[in-house]
Amino acid sequence: MALIQPNTNLYEYDIIVVGAGHAGCEAAAAAAQLGSRTLLLTMDMSKMASMSCNPAVGGVAKGQIVREIDALGGRMGRITDRSTIQFRMLNRSKGAAMWSPRAQCDKELFSRLWRRELEQQPNLFIWQDAATELIFEYEGERARIAGLRTRMGVEFRAKAIVLTNGTFLGGLMHCGANSAEGGRAGDEASHGISESLRELGFEVGRMKTGTPARIDSRSIDFSQLEEQAGDEEPSKFSFSPDTEAVKEQKSCYLVYTSAAVHSTLREGFALSPLFNGTIQGIGPRYCPSIEDKLRTFADKEQHQLFLEPEGRDTNEYYINGFSSSLPQEIQLAALRQIKGLEQVHVYRPGYAIEYDYFPPTQLRHSLETKLVDNLYFAGQINGTTGYEEAAAQGLMAGINAHRRLMGEEAVVLKRDEAYIGVLIDDLVTKGVDEPYRMFTSRAEHRILLRQDNADIRLTPIGRKIGLVGDKMWQIFEQKKSLVESLISFAQNQSVKISEIESYLKRKNFEPLTQGRKLYSIVSRNEFSFLELVDELPRLKKFVAEQGITREIIEQAEIQIKYKGYIEREKLLAEKLHRLENITIPDGFDFMQMNALTIEARQKLTKIRPQTIGQASRIPGVSPADINVLLIKFGR
Repeated sequence: MALIQPNTNLYEYDIIVVGAGHAGCEAAAAAAQLGSRTLLLTMDMSKMASMSCNPAVGGVAKGQIVREIDALGGRMGRITDRSTIQFRMLNRSKGAAMWSPRAQCDKELFSRLWRRELEQQPNLFIWQDAATELIFEYEGERARIAGLRTRMGVEFRAKAIVLTNGTFLGGLMHCGANSAEGGRAGDEASHGISESLRELGFEVGRMKTGTPARIDSRSIDFSQLEEQAGDEEPSKFSFSPDTEAVKEQKSCYLVYTSAAVHSTLREGFALSPLFNGTIQGIGPRYCPSIEDKLRTFADKEQHQLFLEPEGRDTNEYYINGFSSSLPQEIQLAALRQIKGLEQVHVYRPGYAIEYDYFPPTQLRHSLETKLVDNLYFAGQINGTTGYEEAAAQGLMAGINAHRRLMGEEAVVLKRDEAYIGVLIDDLVTKGVDEPYRMFTSRAEHRILLRQDNADIRLTPIGRKIGLVGDKMWQIFEQKKSLVESLISFAQNQSVKISEIESYLKRKNFEPLTQGRKLYSIVSRNEFSFLELVDELPRLKKFVAEQGITREIIEQAEIQIKYKGYIEREKLLAEKLHRLENITIPDGFDFMQMNALTIEARQKLTKIRPQTIGQASRIPGVSPADINVLLIKFGR
C-alpha cells in the first residue's frame, strides 16, 4: 500500500469531490488515478457507494452503462462482480442491442469493497464532514471555484471541485403525515451549497424519489411465491480477468398485488404527502410509487412486485415495485394482504424524499458549470436517477476536472460512441423535467452501443487518457485479435452437408442444398455459433487451440449476424457527425437572428450549444431553424 507523504498540506488539493455516493466514488478514484491530489469529502465513511435503494446494478440500458464505465477504466463493474449474488442477462430473447446485464448485489459488501478501493488509491485522501459553503474567486466578473468550508469549520482550498451531493441537498423525507430532514433514512440533510449557488445565479429545482419497505425473510412464506433464479451460466460486468462470474446465486421472487391490496392502499390516499400537496418535487415517471401506479393504472387489478435479497448474510429483502410514502400502518396492512406475506415483519417502511437539483442545461458537455470555472456537477444533482447514471457522470467529471487542470481537452463521448455520451448530451442539451433514467430507446444508435462491445468502443479512449493500464490493454488487444481471427476462420472454412446434417435434423431446421462457408451459416438467425463449436470438429479444435472463450464467440457471432445493420448505422452516424463539426462561436447573439423563430432564439440563448449538431437536438429548435444556422455558419 502506498504511504501518504508526511509533508503534504492537509487543507490544499488539486480536486475536491463532495459526496461519496456512486458518482463521487468514481470521480475521486479517476481523478486520483490520473495524478491529481484529490480529497473525497463524505458525511459518513461507513456508507461509501451505499445502495440507498435497490440492491442491484445494471438492467436495461443501465447494464450497458456499467460495462462502458469498466471499459473506460472505472471501478463499478469490478466491484459489482465481487459482490454479486445473482446475475441475469435481460432481454436474451430479443436482438443483441437489447441484451442488458443485471446483478443482484450484497449491498454491504459492495460498499465495503468501494471503501477499500478508495483507501488504497494513491493521491486520494478522505475527510468525514459536510460541505456547507463554496468559496469563489473572481477575474473581473467571472467566477472560479477556489475551495469550500465544512460544518466543522474547516476550510479546504482546491483548483477544482466536483459536487456529487445525491439526495442530500435540502433533503426532506416523508412517510404519511410525518416529515423529517435527511438525505436518506438515518442521515442528515446538507445545507448551504444550494444557497450559495443560488446567490451566484444558478437555477435550483426540487425533485422527488422514493424507496419501498424492507422486510424480514423469516416472516415470508416462500412456498407461496414464484421463484426467479439467476442465469444457469452467469456472466459478469467487468472485462478484467481479475473478477469472475458468481458461483453460488441467491434467487429473487415474484409476488403480486390484488384488488384487496389496492383497496387498502387507497384508504391512505387522503394522508399521502404525494397527493395532499405536501410533496412539491417532481417524481420519476418510470419508477413510480405504488400509489402513483394505482392512480395512473386505475383499471389494473394487480401489479407485479419483486422480492430481492439485500445480501448473503442478512434476512433483509427489498420489495421492488412497492415504493411508497403512505402512512406506515397502511403500508403494513397492504403488504399483509399479499400472498406469501400474510405474516410479514417490516424492518422499516417506505418513504419519499425531496431534494435540490440543478437543471443540467447549466452545464457544458464536460460537466463543468457554465457560470463558474472548474466547478463540476455529477449524479442526482443533475436531475438523474440511478446508481449507474450517477457513476457514469462521476467518472466523466473526475476525468475532465483533472484534464482541465492539466490544460488538456475535455473528454466528450459522442452519441454513437456510448450510452454515457447519450446520457450527458440529453442532460446538457435537452434538460430534464423529471428524474432522468436511461433507456435503450433514448439511443438512436443502439445497434452500435451494445453491452458486448463496450470495450471495443471505449477501452482505446480509456488507454489514451491514462485509466487503462498495461495489463488491461494487453488483454483487450488479445481479445480483439481473437475475435478477428475467429471471424476470419469462419470466412475461410467451408462446411459440407454431411458435417452438419445431424445437427439440422435435431433442431428441425431446413436441410442445406449444398455446402456453405461457416460465416454464411452463422449469419443466419437460427444458427448458434456456440452450438456449432460442439458440432464441427475443425471449429472446436481451432477454438481450443486459440483459447477462445464463450464471450469471444458471442462477440464474433454478433458481428457476423448484424454486419449489415452495423455498417448502415455507422454510415448514418458519420453523416450526423458533419453537423457536430460545424461549431458555433462562444457568446454568439442568437437574439439578433430574426430568421430564427422566437422559441429557437430563446432556447439557443439559454442552452448555448457549441455545435450545429447539439443545436439540432434542443427541443423547440426546428429543422428550419437548423437550416438558418447552417447558412450562417457554413455548410
